[in-house]
Amino acid sequence: MVSEKSKKLAKLAVEALEDKKGQDIKVIDITEVSVLADYFIIASGTNRNQVQALVDNVDEALTKAGTPVKQMEGYQTANWILMDFGDVIVHVFDAENRIFYDLERIWRDGKSVEIDQL
Repeated sequence: MVSEKSKKLAKLAVEALEDKKGQDIKVIDITEVSVLADYFIIASGTNRNQVQALVDNVDEALTKAGTPVKQMEGYQTANWILMDFGDVIVHVFDAENRIFYDLERIWRDGKSVEIDQL
């Protein structure tokens, strides 16, 4: 069962990604398939600068909401940046690496969540 706090954080993260024109934003509820988190959020940027801007915006929005990032990986290369906020994990890819790693397929046992349901 997803907590209201997780749902709120996921909504804030999605809004921050949309604000910087993140592409193909997907939200996956993984509560029934993993204890890692409640949500995976996956998005793409068109180039290194945009990928970093997307991540910076999510970081700022969630930190302002009282949930700073616990761990971040991949910021320098910006091919795939992973942000761990505990119950919400955000993945921001460049287009090529998103296709290569295909997290949506790997986590297909999770439930796809429509953004307007957050």
